[in-house]
Amino acid sequence: MTHSTSTSQTEARAAGTVPSPGAAAPDGPARSAPVQGPPAPDGTAPAAAVPAPAGPPPAAARPRKQRDPFFDNAKYFAIVLVAIGHSIAYLQNVPMAKGLYLFIYMFHMPVFIVLTGYMSRNWTFSGGKARRLITAVGVPYVVFEVAYSLYDWAGTGRGRLEISLLEPYYLTWFLLALFMWRLSTPVWQQVRWPVALSLVIALLSYTGELGSTLSLHRVLGLLPFYVFGLVLRPEHFEVLKRPIARPIGAVVLAGGLGVAYLAMDRMNIDWIFWRHTHEELGVANVTGTLMRVAMFGAAAVLVAAFLAVVPRGRHWFTGLGAATLYGYLLHGFLTRAMNFTDGWDIGWLNTETGVLAAVATAAVVVTLLCTPPVVRAMRWALEPKLTRMFVPLRRPAKK
Repeated sequence: MTHSTSTSQTEARAAGTVPSPGAAAPDGPARSAPVQGPPAPDGTAPAAAVPAPAGPPPAAARPRKQRDPFFDNAKYFAIVLVAIGHSIAYLQNVPMAKGLYLFIYMFHMPVFIVLTGYMSRNWTFSGGKARRLITAVGVPYVVFEVAYSLYDWAGTGRGRLEISLLEPYYLTWFLLALFMWRLSTPVWQQVRWPVALSLVIALLSYTGELGSTLSLHRVLGLLPFYVFGLVLRPEHFEVLKRPIARPIGAVVLAGGLGVAYLAMDRMNIDWIFWRHTHEELGVANVTGTLMRVAMFGAAAVLVAAFLAVVPRGRHWFTGLGAATLYGYLLHGFLTRAMNFTDGWDIGWLNTETGVLAAVATAAVVVTLLCTPPVVRAMRWALEPKLTRMFVPLRRPAKK
């Protein structure tokens, strides 16, 4: 699931060693000024001039690139929404949960995907970045696809174990989608109208059956959000950081929540999963396409509103935003455990008080799963080094 500004050059220069006057001659290499020896015993003159070693002054250390807290804050609150959405998915017989569920699912994954696209704008097929894609996305997908399949097999008591890397299990679809989106990045960086083209591809993908292999309906259907993130620039986010944007964003989110409660009994909830064809949803392609366009528009507005209310500065939760993939992949084991044990059928949980308790518990649990101790314990699975797996980038031999 999966989210940086640098310090000023002036500060970097100030941190370095300032050369003495006359250290550089206008017509030759830099020279150090002589260092005077100690004064003579009578104090009348220096004892001797000791020449300092020749050579350039020490270079100022390059400042480390700092993460922008705004984006980490946004990713943290987005992963909290993901966990809350999963915690109330089976409590929708309570109207409070049903409306909140519809509202969250309209934009919680688009937020993640837009931010992921924005952070991927400089992605190329260079050796280092390709390795990072394999170790940080490809390997975790394999590990957790196998882990969730084993977990499902043990939890449900099925007689047959099924592991298929071509059909993502539960929430692992996002890793597979991210892998394919990132591979396509150089293409979108070169076409003339990337967002429009990706939107056409997404709309066409729902007009026919693509099957469950590679979760293609979600990969293609949510592609416009990734491409939209690719074309965004820092100045676009600066607009959302303006003071006037926060109250506007809060009003839009409140309005979206109200609309969700009005629409929850009037629309098929399967629309928000982005994985069903128009035929499966019981509508013609023309009607379905118009509905999809409306959903893209609504999601874009809610994403902007969400980002507008995200805190700008550094807070206690800011550092957790860098580890949201840990929270995303690990919290699913707890929600699946509730499925295996019929925990969602507990009577008090299916009340408004129970829904609030589930929401609070989900927020606390996913927060803990993003903390440093969990990251250190699970880094082997989500950020493996695997240095022996790679070789230097192979290039065609020159003739």
